[in-house]
Amino acid sequence: MLYGAIEAGGTKFVCAVADEGLDVLERVSIPTTIPEETMEKVINFFNQYDISVISVGSFGPINVNKESEKYGYITNTPKEGWSDFDFKGALESEFNIPVLWTTDVNTAAYGEYKLGAAQHTRSCLYLTVGTGIGGGLVKNGDIINGYTHPEMGHILVRKHVDDDFNGTCPYHGDCLEGLASGFAIEKRCGEKGKNLASNHPVWEFVSDYLAQALFSYTLVISPEKIILGGGVMKQEHLIGLVREKFEAMMNGYMEYPEVEHYIVTPELGDDAGIKGCLVLSRDEMN
Repeated sequence: MLYGAIEAGGTKFVCAVADEGLDVLERVSIPTTIPEETMEKVINFFNQYDISVISVGSFGPINVNKESEKYGYITNTPKEGWSDFDFKGALESEFNIPVLWTTDVNTAAYGEYKLGAAQHTRSCLYLTVGTGIGGGLVKNGDIINGYTHPEMGHILVRKHVDDDFNGTCPYHGDCLEGLASGFAIEKRCGEKGKNLASNHPVWEFVSDYLAQALFSYTLVISPEKIILGGGVMKQEHLIGLVREKFEAMMNGYMEYPEVEHYIVTPELGDDAGIKGCLVLSRDEMN
């Protein structure tokens, strides 16, 4: 039995096929252009194999409500050509097999829960801090959605007393994503975060906002593990700043695991999403 996986991002699609031991037989990267062009290449790739299931972790927003007529659609994304696109339906029209559908950050959370930093826990929250900010929650082996999927990057945070930046979110201005995402850092500083020194003032603001978010998630969800992924978190000094500020904000109020084991970076690195898709496919067939 062979499993298929698609990590569908706004810049590229990563597609993979694996065997029952989750050993990858082939993996390709396909540029995200218009749906007709991108999906043709995706379908051609999987047509080389006799796969039994495909799992998709997609950029969003997407419709995850199984009772909705638009279940399986990408919804109001700013990505040109992809708004109101029936992603799941496009695959099902080509392959007479199950197509599992969720967000890219949900599959990253699932990958870390099953194979990475959150193994042997009952719950984990994965927050990706990249161009945007998104979050996924896994509890007792299940990806948790509500009426729609979580949008953890758009919670409101208190502005740092020294921060006069208005934020970049077109919907909320100075929400978490609008203040602490990679896009927000670039707009603030005129260059990408990876080019900034570890003592640049922006990291004081970014760590403060991320710590506020983790404080809120801990109070509301109380996961056993919080995993911070995405390009912004590749700044090695940042995780320590977030932990320090988180503990100061919590101020001894609530119990949680030792902070170095509670707030961590991904063990699977950039492969969390695609590996999460593969293990989701495996679990669906077992």
